[in-house]
Amino acid sequence: QVQLVESGGGLVQAGGSLTLSCAASGSIFSRNRVGWYRQAPGKQRELVAVITSGGNTNYADSVKGRVTISRDNAKNMVFLQMNSLKPEDTAIYYCNLPISPVGWGQGTQVTVSS
Repeated sequence: QVQLVESGGGLVQAGGSLTLSCAASGSIFSRNRVGWYRQAPGKQRELVAVITSGGNTNYADSVKGRVTISRDNAKNMVFLQMNSLKPEDTAIYYCNLPISPVGWGQGTQVTVSS
């Protein structure tokens, strides 16, 4: 069973940056589209960034221009570089496969203070 492990979150001031990492226990990333999601308190989980197997990317309007998703297929990892963070970016961040999701990891908490 594939396991996803997210890391890299933390407490940062508004305007700061963080880089999140997602590691998969199996080599599922190289041939699949991978997404970063987030879930803020009291809100539904939302997809914020996607990268295809070919490296094409797409972003939610709420983060466009501030985040960059990337992948390292050799290491079975996906990253989310986040800049110019805002308090509304506060959430638990998860990675998964948008088309055929596997079990969710525990996520990594991002807290942005104003």
